[in-house]
Amino acid sequence: DLFQGVHLLLSLSTFTPLSKPFTSALDIPVEFVEKNVKLRGTLHHITEKGLEVEHIPISIPFITSIQRKWQSKGLLLVRLAGVELAPSGMAWLQQELKPRQMVWFQLLGRDDLALECLVLVNKGRFLSVCLNEEILRQGLGRTARIEGLHHDSHLYWKLHKRLLRAELRALKKNKGIWKGESYSERIRDRISNNKFVRTLKQFVSWLRSSISG
Repeated sequence: DLFQGVHLLLSLSTFTPLSKPFTSALDIPVEFVEKNVKLRGTLHHITEKGLEVEHIPISIPFITSIQRKWQSKGLLLVRLAGVELAPSGMAWLQQELKPRQMVWFQLLGRDDLALECLVLVNKGRFLSVCLNEEILRQGLGRTARIEGLHHDSHLYWKLHKRLLRAELRALKKNKGIWKGESYSERIRDRISNNKFVRTLKQFVSWLRSSISG
């Protein structure tokens, strides 16, 4: 009968995680993080801890409408992976992003409270911008370790190289936090930063092992 049919559909829906909204970092299956799944959501708040995003699941007709009646509400805390945001970066995000704007976030890592992600927003019909790179390109932050990824993995260095390249553009163009110093002074400042030197050494080591392998 109808009741049994509804019960069956609801039971099946429990096995399709993408059809249910995630309301906390721990809701997301481990394999989603390991496979760097890309999710979408609507932006609610921009805070010092990260972006608060409401996950929008894949819509399955009929099942989705029934699930909404019992779904709990909650926002995911999404951090810009590999970026140490400057105060001016926070102001830029608040100016550029609109409330309830759609964002895509690719999972790279997580802890109990937050997700480390690449965050993308659409700029026109066929163009999207990665906020992680754009922040660095505008000189509104510094590159940092990408938490959640093994630093000797190919994906880690592929993404880290992209972020370093974006930061270098801001250095060369004297933008944002790099404004007011000569190029050589800015490079010297970055080299004097122990974390930056350590990252470069790790990258060289990884590059050599990749070439020799």
